[in-house]
Amino acid sequence: MAGVSMKAIKTRIKSMSSTKQITKAMEMVAASKLRKAQNKALESRPYFETLYAAFTDIAANVQDFSSPFTEHREVKKSCYIVIAGDRGLAGGYNSNILKLVTAQAAQKDFCVMPIGKKAVEYFRHCGVPIVSETYAEAAEVTIGDCFTVAKLLSKLFLSGEFDEIVLAYTNFVSVLNQSPATIPLLPLEHLGKTAEKDGGSAMLTLYEPDPVTVFDAIIPEYLGGLIYGALCESVAAEQAARRTAMDSATKNAEEMIADLSLKYNRARQGAITQEITEIVGGSEA
Repeated sequence: MAGVSMKAIKTRIKSMSSTKQITKAMEMVAASKLRKAQNKALESRPYFETLYAAFTDIAANVQDFSSPFTEHREVKKSCYIVIAGDRGLAGGYNSNILKLVTAQAAQKDFCVMPIGKKAVEYFRHCGVPIVSETYAEAAEVTIGDCFTVAKLLSKLFLSGEFDEIVLAYTNFVSVLNQSPATIPLLPLEHLGKTAEKDGGSAMLTLYEPDPVTVFDAIIPEYLGGLIYGALCESVAAEQAARRTAMDSATKNAEEMIADLSLKYNRARQGAITQEITEIVGGSEA
């Protein structure tokens, strides 16, 4: 029995060592991808800030400003852009954002634009209407795809397919902290209220052909920028969560290997002691 027990323990140690190598490699890959995702998010921010400043300036300074993107609507149907991951092994990254969207939209008539395999699979299983499954691979979504999504949803919003657009993503706070969040994209009611409050004033920038046309053209571009920024944040959060999860798994594997090694040594020592006892007993007989 001692020999069988030692063999089983040795096999388990070998298995745990292989698992440890895999989790350590995944941790290193996640750390590398995390740095790239953070750099992308930082590099993209100036472009979106410039667009935001432009249409805020138009809304605040144009007299009798009116745009379908800023008009208040009775919300009969909502559209959620949900960004999740393509794979698991990232702690609660995927489940947290999916639970948040499910809780917020529980009492609403809504559809989703999922980005990432986990989001597509989850909402397909729940029977929620999906606008498009074109972007099921979050890792392959480019900034051009984000602008395409924004233009498509803006067109559907203007046609009355839904009355609000909400973006759900995971905010990268730090390597150890990632928080799911939702932000409303359309309508931009606060801009309409700002225009009414300010009453319009002289503009320092000349917009051609006219400010409202430029505003309506900028909005989809800005939304595409927000989606891309949220995608970069989510990717960074996913890699941070995966790195933390794999680091924890590696440490657990090391602890298990140490514990199994101790048990193996004890079993080996017990087997040797038993053999010596049998030899001594035989010689005395």
